[in-house]
Amino acid sequence: MRRRIFHSAGWGIVLLLIAPLIPARAQIVQLNQLALVQANQPLVQETMPSTGGPINEVASSPNDADLGEQQILKSSETSQPFSAFFMTPVFYTSNVALTNTGVVSDVVVAPMAGLFYDSRLTGNLYLHVGAQEQVFYYGNYTSFDFGSLDCQAGLAYQVPSLHNLMLRAWYDFNRLTNSDQLGNEFFSNHEIILDASVPFQLGRAQHLQLGLDANLSVAADHQSPRRNDYAAYATYTVNLARAFLIQANGQVVVRDYHQNGRTDVSEILSASATYQLTNWASISAISSFAHSDSNQSVFDYNVGNLGGTVELTVKF
Repeated sequence: MRRRIFHSAGWGIVLLLIAPLIPARAQIVQLNQLALVQANQPLVQETMPSTGGPINEVASSPNDADLGEQQILKSSETSQPFSAFFMTPVFYTSNVALTNTGVVSDVVVAPMAGLFYDSRLTGNLYLHVGAQEQVFYYGNYTSFDFGSLDCQAGLAYQVPSLHNLMLRAWYDFNRLTNSDQLGNEFFSNHEIILDASVPFQLGRAQHLQLGLDANLSVAADHQSPRRNDYAAYATYTVNLARAFLIQANGQVVVRDYHQNGRTDVSEILSASATYQLTNWASISAISSFAHSDSNQSVFDYNVGNLGGTVELTVKF
């Protein structure tokens, strides 16, 4: 589920490529590219019980719909509530500015680091607290470089009597900065994330997860990029071997902007193949495609990303 369209005509796109990314349109470009990347990169999962597997498996995350999930086993004898990770996605993107004219492509390196704390509070109620930072470096169009910080806290509640329904409510603070200049902020957003998902075991090594997700912006320092996202998603996972899994995800997202009467509808397909090298290292091939339609056609676009990532994870 974790969480974000742009257009310019003629020479306008050229001007944007060489200008600092401060205007509202540029903020929206970065939010949408962030959402697309998160839709296909594996992410360290919190240590709640899985909604679809044995009690000693890592739970699916509220961002499973956007980012995918990994079924990494943890010790059932020792509690390890902390997860620290570092990953380095490298990918080709076909549409840097998420526009339908003047389209240009580029290669992006997007290192990411984070720390999560997850624990059982009582019964089927779980606590999640975490923070992560990801920086996007564009090979040619460096004016698009940006960083994204997320700080999260929330609860998850599992309902075994309703097919292991998992309900989640999180607070998320997102802060965008120019490149890796952490003190140079150009957009910040406070949002409430609500998610409900149901798992279906299709076989010993396959499962399907269906869910609904809402990201509700409650405050932001700039109003034009503010929006509420409403999504329906399906995620299919198959373990072809103990250390190798393939995952495919599809979602439809309605993005309702707070200003200018703008509404976008995005369809996103993503797929990943992950090989677990050790219990702390994995490599993945990642891909995604998005098609977005807006009630203001200047914001329509198509984009595809293709690449890979290496991830290091430590649980303690």
